[in-house]
Amino acid sequence: MEYLLSSSEMKRCDASIINKMGVPSMVLMEKAALGAEEELYDGTFDLKKIVVVCGNGNNGGDGFVVARLLYLKNMDVAILFVGDEKKCTPETKQQIQIVQNYGIKIYNDFNFNFDGYTTIIDAIFGVGISKPVRGKYAQIIERMNEAEADIFSLDIPSGISADTGQIMGVAIKAKKTATFAYKKVGLVLYPGAEYAGTVEVKDIGITDIGFEGEYPQVYSYTKDDLKRIPERCGRSHKGTYGKILVVAGAVNMGGAAYLAAKSAYRMGAGLVKLYIPDENRTILQTMLPEAILGTYSSDNIDTEDLKEAISWADVVIMGPGMGKNETTKSILNVLIPNADVPLVIDADGVNMIAEHPDMLKNHKNNIILTPHLGEMARLVKKDIHEIEKNLIKEAKKYAKQENIVCVLKDARTVVTGGNGSVYLNQSGNNGMATAGSGDVLTGIIAGLLAQGMNSLGAATLGVYIHGLAGDIAASKLGAYSMIADDIIDNISDVLYPRTL
Repeated sequence: MEYLLSSSEMKRCDASIINKMGVPSMVLMEKAALGAEEELYDGTFDLKKIVVVCGNGNNGGDGFVVARLLYLKNMDVAILFVGDEKKCTPETKQQIQIVQNYGIKIYNDFNFNFDGYTTIIDAIFGVGISKPVRGKYAQIIERMNEAEADIFSLDIPSGISADTGQIMGVAIKAKKTATFAYKKVGLVLYPGAEYAGTVEVKDIGITDIGFEGEYPQVYSYTKDDLKRIPERCGRSHKGTYGKILVVAGAVNMGGAAYLAAKSAYRMGAGLVKLYIPDENRTILQTMLPEAILGTYSSDNIDTEDLKEAISWADVVIMGPGMGKNETTKSILNVLIPNADVPLVIDADGVNMIAEHPDMLKNHKNNIILTPHLGEMARLVKKDIHEIEKNLIKEAKKYAKQENIVCVLKDARTVVTGGNGSVYLNQSGNNGMATAGSGDVLTGIIAGLLAQGMNSLGAATLGVYIHGLAGDIAASKLGAYSMIADDIIDNISDVLYPRTL
């Protein structure tokens, strides 16, 4: 597991190491600069002529140290100070004095000419920026972005919010960012992730001790977390690994049911039953002969038959390809109050709840909702762009309000049960922006639920596995050529460690 820190969490951790562990701030600054310098030498940057642009905070102090280190290795390096000397932190004042002692020239010209420089090192603002960048600072950042040189940012690109990844008026667009101690939330969320370029986390001596037992709210998974996948036992049968009821696929929309069911099987579920319109029987029986079939008439839902199917299942999927119609509404009105097992609601199931929010009043604390941004906008009655600006806040608020697990799907999917902790996914790629990808995710989550994982655990791990399978598919086929079935076909490569 990897912690992703907000600006306040990073500052608190930093202060704890300094004040309680007794590690001098200047030592941390030197280590940060050494880590950054190491990243400069990886062949990414042309180091023929370098300029380090420093602000008056500790991020600027890091920049002064980097400039000194480069100077002492006989590099052609200049320093441009764009901060207010009167507002410098004590550490940055000291680093300025050290640089001056070495005789390194410091420029103070906001009209500095970047022509001829091959690398620009950005050390203007750190993680603490809280208001839009304006005036001369905005102008210097725009000129840095327009320069022909590649930009290397220290800790976070100047102008990017460490908490939301949003652009605070204007921001540096870096080729690479060396961030210190822990990755920041704003480096993972878009557009911050795009502006940061390649991100490398550098150890500077700040460890989990600095949390003092109060751990960060946002976390992500690494491949070590695949050990969370439920183990299979030697003496078992198909019932051991759970029974999933898939209520999906309106007439002529059977593909959604197929994708959800097949991915649940690939994830390890023992039995999958499709509850589908009569018209879809033949095609789905042909496409997925492993599935059990139960059918209904779209004109007249047999409530008792549906309740019996629900009572058979350990997990229920509802919504993919259902359409927003009276049939979907009728089925949801039976499912939500009668399902004593985990219920994963996706796609048109989510859209129907958005139109009839009172449906959730009778649920049994067992629902996972998987909206994409458009569906989330309908659920919370807000504009998509407003939600994009703070995915974490919106997902937490809705999950807490409805007492559900919310899987807010985006390029960086957010998963939360509203209890404070938030999973932010880093696996996956833009090739997964294809029809049916969400149906596959629903099936993966259900497959984990069927094997005994709790709702939050299945949702977080399911999102991570879904992304990894997509990454493997993209490595084989390329992002342009991927379809949802390719994600399913590579689930086994995620589950079988030797191929990772």
